[in-house]
Amino acid sequence: MEMDIIKHIKDLMDERGWTNYRLGKEAGLSQSTITNLFNRNNAPTIPTLEAVCRAFGITLSQFFSEGNTPAELTEEQRTLFAAWSTLNDGQKEALLLLMKRI
Repeated sequence: MEMDIIKHIKDLMDERGWTNYRLGKEAGLSQSTITNLFNRNNAPTIPTLEAVCRAFGITLSQFFSEGNTPAELTEEQRTLFAAWSTLNDGQKEALLLLMKRI
């Protein structure tokens, strides 16, 4: 069964309560790229999809995994990834530093 990439991106956005603007900001993509992706239903390029996955805190493998959950993540792990996605770069660095010291 072929995956609808655009629908999957929209589903991931909905899970996080993200707008098109937020996706563009988190992924470092221009608004025109996001607009073209959804309005023209264009399949994203690999670099664009990689940026989107980074914004969601998942890998390409997890994005393309079968089923409704990313590759074998627990509910707790999904919650952590969702929270991670809301952090700015400074907060992510601080959290990683804290985690390494624990």
